[in-house]
Amino acid sequence: MIDVIFPLMGKQLPVDHGYYLFSAISSVLPDLHNDTTFGIHPVNGQIVGNRILNLTEFSRLVIRTPVEHIRRILPLAGKTLNVGNHLIYLGIPNTNAITPSSQVYSRLVVIKGFMEPETFLAATCRQLSDLNIQGDASLVEQHHIAAINNGRFSGTHSPYLRRTINIHGKEIVGFALRVGNLTDEDSLRLQEHGIGGRRKFGCGIFVPVRNINGRT
Repeated sequence: MIDVIFPLMGKQLPVDHGYYLFSAISSVLPDLHNDTTFGIHPVNGQIVGNRILNLTEFSRLVIRTPVEHIRRILPLAGKTLNVGNHLIYLGIPNTNAITPSSQVYSRLVVIKGFMEPETFLAATCRQLSDLNIQGDASLVEQHHIAAINNGRFSGTHSPYLRRTINIHGKEIVGFALRVGNLTDEDSLRLQEHGIGGRRKFGCGIFVPVRNINGRT
């Protein structure tokens, strides 16, 4: 698997942009609509009021795809996308191969039917076992993200970072998740397959913990 990284020019996106971004990409590359081999990372930026994300010079569109499918992604270069009534322009991409890390993180994992911390974590462990991955899964706590975000907490009373994504007007609940004590082989496998569903909408995509700044 490899990450195809497009420079991103524009002003703003909705904070909850996963569904809109996938729809915009599908309008340019309709053959990706039913493809389950790729995932779209959440776009990084600066969260401001009214659930808006200000784009910065470091904002990127990142698509995780099998190496043999890179050519299918490249036609996005130079395109303008309408993402929730916000226009963004994509530059010429580069690529990064996924790399192993003993700890990886996903800002939002959703597993259908599991919306409470304890049952969600148990379902996560079952999925890891199904992938033959040995690792320690844990829900990310509020204070961890607050430390990264200069003390800013999200508006929830749960000690865990519960997040939602809106798809077709329906709020889907998930959690930020960390998996540690991974071997190189298991780390790569987890980054290739992810956990849960909705990878096209930015869910269940893992990155090395050292790279989570800007993706929280």
